[in-house]
Amino acid sequence: MLSRSVLTRGVFAVLTASVILVITSCGGTDDGLGRRFPVSGTVTYNGKPLEKGSISFIPDDPKGVGASGAIENGSYAMSTGGNSDGARAGKYKVTITAKEDSSAKAKADFEKARAALPKGSGTENLGYIPRQFLTKAGAEAKSLIPAGYGDVRTTTLTAEVKEQSNTIHFKLSDADAPPEPKAPAKGRGRKGR
Repeated sequence: MLSRSVLTRGVFAVLTASVILVITSCGGTDDGLGRRFPVSGTVTYNGKPLEKGSISFIPDDPKGVGASGAIENGSYAMSTGGNSDGARAGKYKVTITAKEDSSAKAKADFEKARAALPKGSGTENLGYIPRQFLTKAGAEAKSLIPAGYGDVRTTTLTAEVKEQSNTIHFKLSDADAPPEPKAPAKGRGRKGR
């Protein structure tokens, strides 16, 4: 027969495990990003769905948290923490970018640089394109929409996310395009102070 202390410990262990299970399954943890609401919609350019691109919501509130998403075949869904989890309620400036595919140029530039190196330099069996080639090719890629839509300083696009499921459509066109962003002014740096 079980002793009273063994039985008490068993009941206590079951109760403790039950309490822990209830606490962890009832949203006891916070990911720190706040409550988010579904945001999706469409993006067209000159009346046609934008095939590929990216969209970002930049909060008007300086303490806000931004959201972003990929545009595929004219549709997008926003994410703050990943997995199309939506955006926090509030007002946003919206940037949209779409550039030509730069991976072929990055690969060609890397192959050209690799060919110029002496044999045995260690790049012969490299199975990826180094980041500097991808970054350079991406920066040089041609924008498929007016660049003003992709710069927070010039975009005219805005959105308001409400505490509900949100469907927000963006119609981009050459006729309504914001001005091209100007390059940032070059400062004098530390030496000029």
